[in-house]
Amino acid sequence: MRLISYLIVYPFLWCISMLPFRLLYLLSDFVYLIVYYIIGYRKATVRENLALALPKLSDAERLIIEKKSFRHLCDMFLEMIKTMTISKKEIGERFSFTNLEVYQKVEEQNKSIAMMMAHYASYEWAISMNAYVTFSGYAIYKKIANPYFDKLVRNIRSRFKAYLITTKETVPTIINNKKNNLLSIYGFASDQSPKVESAFHWQKFMGIEVPAHTGAEMLSKKYDMNVVFLKVKKVKRGYYQANFEILSENAQNVPDYEITDQFLKLVEQQIYEAPEYYLWTHKRWKHKR
Repeated sequence: MRLISYLIVYPFLWCISMLPFRLLYLLSDFVYLIVYYIIGYRKATVRENLALALPKLSDAERLIIEKKSFRHLCDMFLEMIKTMTISKKEIGERFSFTNLEVYQKVEEQNKSIAMMMAHYASYEWAISMNAYVTFSGYAIYKKIANPYFDKLVRNIRSRFKAYLITTKETVPTIINNKKNNLLSIYGFASDQSPKVESAFHWQKFMGIEVPAHTGAEMLSKKYDMNVVFLKVKKVKRGYYQANFEILSENAQNVPDYEITDQFLKLVEQQIYEAPEYYLWTHKRWKHKR
């Protein structure tokens, strides 16, 4: 049944990926009408999250952000499909880096790198950075239940020299690469909610005390990796800029949870600047004190 589902859906995905961007965004506008006004996909979750995170705004102001966030969500979903066939040249034009010299300086230290980022703007197209790095690139992701779609996603990322590894594969991969002196960069989207039973650290995020993902920091300390933050900004529809910021060049000497707390503060600033580009559909505040 999973194979049949894949064989039915794949041709539609491929056709969508072949659309020029002008038509792709016309389709996105139509999808937005369906998702927001007819299906109401996670609208209650988004509304609750916005009320918790941005209590000083009026209902009318939050409603504007809500609608813009759904428009962006639809754009990002179709941009993700577009990745199936987009050229390296075009994705490089649409997702640019403003200070690659900062990242290159970190690479020169000959230590692997943990790159922390948020589910903000276009975290999917961050894979284009592999065109500019010399290290092997790995992105940690949640495995898709359908193995055929999971393989498709892996294949798409491998077009840009990005290798997907699950949470369970992360530590063995880091150990193996370190053993073989393979310098690598590991991408961690660390802004979502961890399982509360495995939470080691609680911190305020958008004014609410929640459990925080500490995996990137702990692995950086254990395996002596540098840590950078990738801030992505949406310039206009279909165009993004990314900026690197060094969080630590000696993680083992940084007090526990300081890197994690610094990361969360940077994500907060990112959200406050333009909240409509954050992934509000996730239940980030489902565990709170």
